[in-house]
Amino acid sequence: MKKAIPFFILFLLSWNLYAQPNCEIYKADEKCYNACQEAMRAIRYEQGSYQSQAHFDKSIELCPTFAYSYMEKAVPYLKRGLFVEWKALIDKAVELEPKEYLGYRGWCRLQFLRDYEGAINDIEKLKTLVNYDIGYCQTGDYHLSIALALCYKELGDMDKARELMLEQLSSKKFSAGLYDYYHIGVLEYEAGNHEKALTYLDKQLEANDYLGETYYFKALAHKQLNQPEQYLQNLKTAETYYRSGKIRTDPYAEMIDKIYLNDILEEMEKATSKE
Repeated sequence: MKKAIPFFILFLLSWNLYAQPNCEIYKADEKCYNACQEAMRAIRYEQGSYQSQAHFDKSIELCPTFAYSYMEKAVPYLKRGLFVEWKALIDKAVELEPKEYLGYRGWCRLQFLRDYEGAINDIEKLKTLVNYDIGYCQTGDYHLSIALALCYKELGDMDKARELMLEQLSSKKFSAGLYDYYHIGVLEYEAGNHEKALTYLDKQLEANDYLGETYYFKALAHKQLNQPEQYLQNLKTAETYYRSGKIRTDPYAEMIDKIYLNDILEEMEKATSKE
């Protein structure tokens, strides 16, 4: 039961990140109130459909400052890989409501575009605008501080990435996310700190033992520590997990620190050829 709690919390976070606006707060402005109503009509249709986008267009026409409609209209472009169209719309939403949408744009820059510098700028800017917790990414999988750390990691600044991750993980009000210990374990492996890598990867398994990727990096760390039995056993577990579907997946983008079955099989061939 303990392992189910993080999933439930993250589901709630993901569902509530961009909740539907309360149109009643726009009652004093008839055009913006009607724009909000148009947006509510838009989300009744399939995302990205002609009907949905037409209602968002009408919403924006009625109230050009209604940021929610720019953001929602942008999403289908992002998912379809039409990044120029997406950026024009999301930039407008951020211009109108930076506190609401800077974190979202920053996360998308990381997840979809690998624009690490842009993501860092957005998340750091958000931190200067609010005096409360900056919150989670759109999917709810990562706190934005962890996303920020991943940007620095991918840019090669391991010290800054480690500092941000440890600061977030040690916060009294923070519960580790689904992949946080996995990423810091990979970071330590890539930095050559193999014992530390194993410590964090084991913490990942204690929290949620459902990823073949965790065992893959454990295997690599054991290999570097000249522990052949643990190296091979973790590779075998990684393959078993991967073939059974216990892997990280995303329908739209490749995830940070993602590995594939072929990576495991190639490493397995190296391991068995030495036996």
